[in-house]
Amino acid sequence: MSALSDASQLEILELRQIAPDDLEPLLKQESEVWTGQLHWDFTASADLVRRFVRMRSLSGFALRIRGVPAGYCYWVSEDEKGLIGDIYVLAEYAGLEYENVLMGAAVNAMMRNPHLRRIESQLMMLRPPIARELPLARYGRTYERNFMVAGLKTTGELPPGKASAVAVIDHWNEHWQEEAAEVIGSAYQGHVDSDINDQYRSVSGARRFLANIVQYPGCGKFFAPASLLAYRRQDGRLCGVCLASLVSRRCGHITQVCVEPNLQGAGIGYEMMRRSLQALHARGCREASLTVTSSNTQAIRLYERLGFVTTRTFGAYVWDGF
Repeated sequence: MSALSDASQLEILELRQIAPDDLEPLLKQESEVWTGQLHWDFTASADLVRRFVRMRSLSGFALRIRGVPAGYCYWVSEDEKGLIGDIYVLAEYAGLEYENVLMGAAVNAMMRNPHLRRIESQLMMLRPPIARELPLARYGRTYERNFMVAGLKTTGELPPGKASAVAVIDHWNEHWQEEAAEVIGSAYQGHVDSDINDQYRSVSGARRFLANIVQYPGCGKFFAPASLLAYRRQDGRLCGVCLASLVSRRCGHITQVCVEPNLQGAGIGYEMMRRSLQALHARGCREASLTVTSSNTQAIRLYERLGFVTTRTFGAYVWDGF
């Protein structure tokens, strides 16, 4: 591992100053790491980075050591919030030092933007420890999250849940997107995940969250056959949402599962996920993944019943009040 003894030969440059080809070794290695460690196909995300770097329109920094690009980060802005989309450092420079240099550069740049009031990041490829010293730590908070994986070979053996007594479960229907946003907003009121992602705090935020999941490749390609909605039997109102995507040819990902508060514990979440996993298996997926906040023990117990195990932990970092 290289240490900051290289500091005299370290440069931080805006991505607009970097030739697109200079990032290729980074993007190639990062793609291999995502495939090897998470079984995710990083191609679509890497292509977006290439496209916007060529256009000189991606906000971020490159880390150069002895003249060679060794890491990069980028961020995007959404209303009054900045989102750190990625931080990656080449394996030969692995460790906190250079990741923190990039994180600090990004956070400082965003805090200088008078329109931003909050910064969020969920970066699964950062090296441990999770509880690192954050730049501008007086504004920052750290949340531990789990990356969980389930093999799908035995999904057909999962017993049906008890949800049929209170709900009817059907496939995703985009005409119910507004109602789905209302369910998400209701389910996350006062929940720790609304501290991590402020889109969960309102219906308008949940609307943007849904649009991002369905339209953009950050969590894979949205897969409607494994995405489900639950309706209350008594009046037909939407009461549950389960969304899934394909993150590679052989791996699916549960991007969202939630149930309105007064029906949580009725088996609706379990049954939506059981059917979603079976649909992913029918598509040819060998495994499925999801992420969950480590303190959300009730959800983790549900996922473990469905065969998920935690394979890694990572940090979600938030800065606000600056």
